Amino acid sequence: MLRKAAFLLALTALGGCSLVPEGKDRARPPAATAFSPRPEARQCLAELGQTKANLTPLPDRYFGGGCSALNSVQLSAMRGDYEPLSVSNLGPMACPLATAFATWARYGVDRAARGILGSGLVRIETMGSYACRNVAGTARRSAHATANAVDVSAFILEDGRRISVLDDWSGGSASERQFLRLVQDSACKRFGTVLGPGYNAAHRNHFHLEVSSSSFCR
Repeated sequence: MLRKAAFLLALTALGGCSLVPEGKDRARPPAATAFSPRPEARQCLAELGQTKANLTPLPDRYFGGGCSALNSVQLSAMRGDYEPLSVSNLGPMACPLATAFATWARYGVDRAARGILGSGLVRIETMGSYACRNVAGTARRSAHATANAVDVSAFILEDGRRISVLDDWSGGSASERQFLRLVQDSACKRFGTVLGPGYNAAHRNHFHLEVSSSSFCR
């Protein structure tokens, strides 16, 4: 009887012991790893880098309410055929949007400005990229809410001229009107959705350029 009691006491004592060596914490989470873009993100960054744009990759961010900026960059300048191209008022841009924007700026805008207006592009003015908001008049999130759209309002040329969508789409000279329509047509070849003054009054002062799976240009 005494032997049985001693055996039970030994089992109880072992049950309270840990097999983890003293000083080790088996509940400790693994060490955090450095941020590493997904393979598709790395591929996009490589393609964007080939455009000679000045950019800073940004970490993925979720803002709540269906708003986020994933695989995004901060774009500070682009490259024209001969000179750098500056840009205003940009926030985060999804990498595919930034890549399309940089190629459009060089091949669709700078070259059109030289060919039609006789002066190269030096700056693109925008009304922003990322914004946590809905499509106007709806309950649906805008592509801006995921950093997949940018609104372009004007173009500054080497000779100092400012060609704006608001003032020159209808009120500019014949060559300025031609230029604006040509850069919109060029955008339609690079972006899924392009909206301008011909779409509705809400777009009378800018081109909405959006990366999407659709093909809608107006």
